[in-house]
Amino acid sequence: MEAYAVIDTGGKQYRVQANDMFDIELVDGEAGTVITLDRVLAVSNGSELVVGAPTVAGASVTAEIVAQHRGPKVVAFKKNRRKGFHKKIGHRQELTKIRVKEIKG
Repeated sequence: MEAYAVIDTGGKQYRVQANDMFDIELVDGEAGTVITLDRVLAVSNGSELVVGAPTVAGASVTAEIVAQHRGPKVVAFKKNRRKGFHKKIGHRQELTKIRVKEIKG
């Protein structure tokens, strides 16, 4: 089994391994910038699992920013029947695509 970590960023938790690419909530930085995610909730080296309370001391995940982009449009439509009321609200979330380089822990 490969080494993995569970990180917390943007109010969400992600299970990551080396070379994983995924989208997270917006993080400042240009494409190519290396960031360190130090809020690691659990880390495994492949054979044993260390769970933090709430975080693992000294553990971190190094990742590279691949791109800054916006997610798909989400439409919220509200309607009251027989009242003539309707409201359409759209939203696009700002996202950061990252590639995990290294897991320390």
